[in-house]
Amino acid sequence: MTIDDYASTNLEFDDNEVLMVIAGPHDRHLTRIEQRLGISIVLRGNTIQLKGPEPEVSYARGALLYLQSQIQKGFAVDSEEVESAIRMASATVAISPPDYGAAEEVSIATKRRMVFPRTAHQAEYIQQLKTADLVLGIGPAGTGKTYLAAAVGVWMLLSGKVEKIILSRPAVEAGERLGFLPGDMREKVDPYLRPLYDALYDMLPAEQVLRRLTNGEIEVAPLAFMRGRTLSNAFVILDEAQNTTPIQMKMFLTRLGNNSRMVVTGDITQIDLPYGVKSGLKEAMRILRPIEEVKIIEFNEKDVVRHPLVSLIVHAYEKDTSKHKETEDA
Repeated sequence: MTIDDYASTNLEFDDNEVLMVIAGPHDRHLTRIEQRLGISIVLRGNTIQLKGPEPEVSYARGALLYLQSQIQKGFAVDSEEVESAIRMASATVAISPPDYGAAEEVSIATKRRMVFPRTAHQAEYIQQLKTADLVLGIGPAGTGKTYLAAAVGVWMLLSGKVEKIILSRPAVEAGERLGFLPGDMREKVDPYLRPLYDALYDMLPAEQVLRRLTNGEIEVAPLAFMRGRTLSNAFVILDEAQNTTPIQMKMFLTRLGNNSRMVVTGDITQIDLPYGVKSGLKEAMRILRPIEEVKIIEFNEKDVVRHPLVSLIVHAYEKDTSKHKETEDA
């Protein structure tokens, strides 16, 4: 590292209580930022001193300012939030000059919580979910594709922008032959839609979820039961779309009706289709990319907002896949 690569900056905080929350018990959060970014952080009085290579010092500064803004809005800060702040700052600095107010502009207010983006890609995703009629969210597990889509769906339902939310998933494991499973339709498809239900219960009180399921404002249905329908005045989510066939995907996309929004989410690295069967999601990405009105948001391991180890696991698998592909092409 040359002298030109070295940076030093100080951050002063007027509110010592906010500063203590940012630092964490025994300065745990500051230590975490130090370790993740490979810089030096020293807390003296109401000042945090940052020293180390650029752009890591800029990332750390952005993360600390982001945490400060979240605390001032009343949000708690834990180790997961610190990881998210680092990712948010790193991604934002890398893409454009930092704008830490952007997260507030694309936040989502639901009955139970305020949902806000934790990375730049998530911020872009939410913005497109609110404005575009068809959005494809592609990326690894833990990037918030399904959770944020459900949050925007609940927000649109509560604000009267749509009349219902429709949740769907391909039941690959059962070969779409749900008649062989016990129970009514919701019981048959529940195991495949559990992540969507979990998101709904995070956004709405349990009694409201049950009431809206009963009166049809929230509908769950396997992909096979979408055929022949026109989905109007609805926010429609197709999850795990990498496990659709091209025919199923075309069928689903052509269900889009008046005043509806459609979100397709999936991870093209986790396709469970039988060997030799093409993924409808991969084909849709190729075919629809030239259409300006269709928005495709592609997440990566930096957008993973679960346990920090998940991001490392995703990166390790992607690295291994690339290495094997290079060997095969050689």
